[in-house]
Amino acid sequence: MKASTRQRRIIELLLGQKHEITAADIADFVGASTRTVHRELSDIEPLLAANGIVLHRIAGLGIRIEADNEALERFKQSFDRSDPFEYSAEERKIIIFCRLLEHDEPLKLFSLAHELRVTMPTVSHDLDELEETMLRQGLTLVRRRGYGVEVNGSEEAKRHSISLLALNHLDDSDLFGQFQDQTVTNPIIAQLLDMIGKENFKKLEQALWELNVDWPDTLTESDYTRMLIKLSVALTRIEHKCLITEQIYGKDSSPLLNSLLNILRLQLPVEEQRYLSELLGNEAVAQSSLLIHHDDMSAIEGVKQLIRYVEKQLHMSLMEDRSLEEGLIQHIKPAFQRILDGIAIRNPMLVQIKKDYSSLFSIMRSGVQEVYPQLKIPDEEIGYLVMHFGASLERLKPFSRKIRAVLVCTSGIGSSKLLAVKIAKRLPQIDLIGHYSWYEATRLPESRYDLIISTVDLPLEPNRYIKLSPMLSPEETNQLRSYIEDITLKKAAPSIATELGETVQSPMDRLLLLQLYSGIVLRLLDGFRVHDLALSVGQEPLEKQLPSMLSLVAKPYVDKHTEKIAEQLLERERLGSVVIPDTKLALLHTRSEWIEEPLLVLFRYDRPLDLSEDSSIQALQLLMMLGPLKLDKYSLELLSEISAMLLLPDLLTLLENGDAASIQLFISRKLESYIKTKLEWRESS
Repeated sequence: MKASTRQRRIIELLLGQKHEITAADIADFVGASTRTVHRELSDIEPLLAANGIVLHRIAGLGIRIEADNEALERFKQSFDRSDPFEYSAEERKIIIFCRLLEHDEPLKLFSLAHELRVTMPTVSHDLDELEETMLRQGLTLVRRRGYGVEVNGSEEAKRHSISLLALNHLDDSDLFGQFQDQTVTNPIIAQLLDMIGKENFKKLEQALWELNVDWPDTLTESDYTRMLIKLSVALTRIEHKCLITEQIYGKDSSPLLNSLLNILRLQLPVEEQRYLSELLGNEAVAQSSLLIHHDDMSAIEGVKQLIRYVEKQLHMSLMEDRSLEEGLIQHIKPAFQRILDGIAIRNPMLVQIKKDYSSLFSIMRSGVQEVYPQLKIPDEEIGYLVMHFGASLERLKPFSRKIRAVLVCTSGIGSSKLLAVKIAKRLPQIDLIGHYSWYEATRLPESRYDLIISTVDLPLEPNRYIKLSPMLSPEETNQLRSYIEDITLKKAAPSIATELGETVQSPMDRLLLLQLYSGIVLRLLDGFRVHDLALSVGQEPLEKQLPSMLSLVAKPYVDKHTEKIAEQLLERERLGSVVIPDTKLALLHTRSEWIEEPLLVLFRYDRPLDLSEDSSIQALQLLMMLGPLKLDKYSLELLSEISAMLLLPDLLTLLENGDAASIQLFISRKLESYIKTKLEWRESS
């Protein structure tokens, strides 16, 4: 089935429409004039007719297609498998850039023109437009008659360019969804997956999860994906003998990198180890979040005000939806900049958005006028904001009862945890109670769960499980919600006995877990200390106090790496101070490869300690919580519970004035209660 890229985009748009769409909206979508759209439609019409599909062009209404479901499904399948015979200008430039990056020798314009099925002047014009991009990325385009064309630059710059191409043109479904099916029909996607090394990407993703670091909680999805891409590009280039040679990376290989290389069973040259150590150090913090959330607090505050405005109008809470805030921040900054620059905002879905979300659209228009009075925001942009809030309302739509789900995934712990993170963000009403192999899941008593979510087919009845992909697309999110509403919620609710946990754990299970939790609590509280300190004049900044604070921890491994641990604490503090509201208590915490066990220490000063450079954030008491990078889930759970206790007035009073024994007693009693509730422990009467 032959169709140009533009024709394919028009067909894809029409296939996704239930109602008429205007030629102007189609033109906006494909970036062409309405005249061009009508010409393309004339070429598309016989192609559709040959497949039993009628193209309707109705004056005053718009354009739509009509066919029975069977004909449409057949056409979609054959259409998805067909190859376009024509690249768009943007696609040509991606292919050209990729070819130049993967070849060390000059390429002939003729060979590029032949591959792309265009003339040599067209390739020359594409190179003209690429040259400025290359210069910005530290690369030089070399063109000489009779010589050909090539790209010169450092290996670091080339890796950076490949990573940018992948970040800009691959999405989660390409990165996490292509490994089971090795056939990728889109040539651009196939080229970029090959350049980042999709097998390396898969191995890295699994290895990072094996290390049990907490990146899914501290990094956004985009930060985590960017880190995986950069690491994968580096390993793939190393495989192709494209190596870092400049001795500009002074840091020795980090313990984290050593652990990663051990899992991957790789040995790398010293300079590559130093390069990767620096890359990991730079990427393993929430860089995009840091830029948005801390360097531009006005942007985050504006988003919060907008969410609060909509909450007030709808009489419901939206702040619990973390995806809404993150998505709005990532969208609003560049979108509003385009408005300030006078660039027109186009939204081909505007008519449909106004129709489907009319009341929300009115609320949003009033909200942006109140929060951003200095900007004249067009309806097209308001439509995009409505889509963010509409998606959030869908995510937060309550189920009639609690839904307990178990997760099954055979493609590695990484894919399983990726799916778990996405479910928690998109459908927070689902309680994921455990990860199981398919063998274990099929033998679980039905009273233990409401549904099974699996990435593979299971030998079970269709009403007991739903199959999803690890990347959980928006369509699959809707599919999961529909499955719960149409099938899961129509089953009988769990019995009272099951809710009380009588069939969930045996007495031996509970005893073993009680022993495990108790051991963690005893070790943690046994090492708890309180230090009352006098603060000298000129020593108020936190960074000046950290060395002496860490020396008081009195652990040899802390003394050995004081400087590194202090820097990690400061780095975490730069992401945002955790000062308990209406108190002078701050929580100072980090997980580090140089910490060997969970530690809890309280420091109390006679004068305020400065936590920010301008002294606007201060604290008199600091609770330091340290943990190893590889921390078991039970210890992490208990440390999180202690953090939650910091909102209790009684504990706050003890931390301000109490002695170590009183604080230990309070925390131990609260943890005892938490553990008994967790294990559903009932005292005999």
